[in-house]
Amino acid sequence: MWRISYRGRSLELGKRSFIMGILNVTPDSFSDGGRWVDPEQAVARALQMLQEGADIIDVGGESTRPGHQPVVAEEEMRRVVPVIEALRKAAPDAFISVDTQKAAVAEAALEAGADMLNDIWGLQGDPEMVRVAARWQCPVVVMHNQNGTAYRDLMGDIAAFFRRSLDLAAGAGLPEELIILDPGVGFGKTPLHNLEVIQKLGELRGLNRPLLLGVSRKSTIGKVLGGLPPEDRLEGTAAAVAICIANGADILRVHDVRAMKRVAQVADAIVRPGRGGFEG
Repeated sequence: MWRISYRGRSLELGKRSFIMGILNVTPDSFSDGGRWVDPEQAVARALQMLQEGADIIDVGGESTRPGHQPVVAEEEMRRVVPVIEALRKAAPDAFISVDTQKAAVAEAALEAGADMLNDIWGLQGDPEMVRVAARWQCPVVVMHNQNGTAYRDLMGDIAAFFRRSLDLAAGAGLPEELIILDPGVGFGKTPLHNLEVIQKLGELRGLNRPLLLGVSRKSTIGKVLGGLPPEDRLEGTAAAVAICIANGADILRVHDVRAMKRVAQVADAIVRPGRGGFEG
């Protein structure tokens, strides 16, 4: 069990699976690019996801899909800050995450009311990121990532990456208790690597930190299903989410909140008897 707390809001991880709803305020994300670029529509979508059972809203202003076009920090801030400010006013108790690899954007998002950083480079990209996190003493999702797909030992290399991130956090004064680990399905990995990460997720339990998985609508699911596009990957995502929970995931980052919340409730009732909220 882990308690992740910030600004009076807490996540009691370990008792059940938590749902992180994806809110991409970008024109070019792989699945829903362009749908939520208007701040009012973005906030309405966030409120809908909260009503459907999301525990965390993850706001992202830069697509990180393969082949994405990077955006400058100022543009990314222009996209995410108004949404975070408006969402904080509309839902004061919501747990808000910002999905960014830039320290300047992270700082602006925290000032706007975000509670958590979600860094696709696990504090090992922008050297200022760990210092921002330490200054704010906020929770951080540390995701594994690398350039290329060569590994000596997939799970061992991912664990080594996480240990470096934890060392960086400790060195900057960011407590380990604020770190959540994400093995980075779809980042620096082949489709077979992605499936192996899900299969062997339990090997990361030795790091004694909560685990987050982002498998929603990923291209690996599309390949398994014969090339289906993102909008047709709901059932495949549901299967992956259920297996992730069975293998130890604590947080699932998803697009389809209502459906995946139900998947998680059933999976929890099976793999977390007495703790998933189902009493029979």
